Amino acid sequence: MKEIIKQSLEGHSKAFKFLAENCRLIEDMAALFVTTLKNNGKIIFMGNGGSAADAQHLAAELVGRFKKDRKSLPALALSVNTSILTAIGNDYGFDKVFVRQIESLANSGDLVVGISTSGKSANIIAAIRRAKELNIKTAALLGKDGGELSGLADMSLILPLNDTPRIQEMHILIGHIICEIIEENLT
Repeated sequence: MKEIIKQSLEGHSKAFKFLAENCRLIEDMAALFVTTLKNNGKIIFMGNGGSAADAQHLAAELVGRFKKDRKSLPALALSVNTSILTAIGNDYGFDKVFVRQIESLANSGDLVVGISTSGKSANIIAAIRRAKELNIKTAALLGKDGGELSGLADMSLILPLNDTPRIQEMHILIGHIICEIIEENLT
């Protein structure tokens, strides 16, 4: 047990050290979020599995509140409507579950954010491509080597780790930091 705990904490520490040494990456991504919201755009998050949970979590922080009582901010996660997900998945294939939603919900001025520990999620890649075709800004929170998404999104923050749980922990930390920066700049 002690070895598992030690390895987990060491992995977390390594990930945290990377972020501490690369604060500019978080600043740049936060600026994109703030600019989008200041210009009356919305933030559209998407992810699979644990990254879907992170997408929902971050959308909730913006629509509800993070630390401050403030006006609700426009954000949504594309993984929350099971009827939409299963209908699109059944009729068009799982790789289209986010593309179809981008086509109907995203507008120029919005920001589409893909969250993927591998950067290889076909449905997120397809949605980012479609958003770019529609001239919608894109960003990605990634892990490992960033996969195909790293070269596709307008802005990517890549955690060069191979441990999915540590990547996910850092994604939510990055998201929370961005939420705090948003609240400081929009209230």
